[in-house]
Amino acid sequence: MEKVQLHDAKARLSELVDRAQAGEEVVISRHGRAVARLVSCVAKGGTRRLGVLRGRIRFRRGWDDPLPDELLAAFEGRA
Repeated sequence: MEKVQLHDAKARLSELVDRAQAGEEVVISRHGRAVARLVSCVAKGGTRRLGVLRGRIRFRRGWDDPLPDELLAAFEGRA
């Protein structure tokens, strides 16, 4: 984790964003007090396992039936 003053962060923003994208955390401070943290918004690695909840979730019969006309009209702003 690197600590950077706000003035320096403005001048080196592109570099700091690249470092955050690579997984490093950058703390931006003003007058010696931390005010922001720059981190990557991309999820870290890992693969998603499909079917983890298979057999644990049950749907009632008719869960995907069309909505009644008056409820559908309310959702669409026609009521």
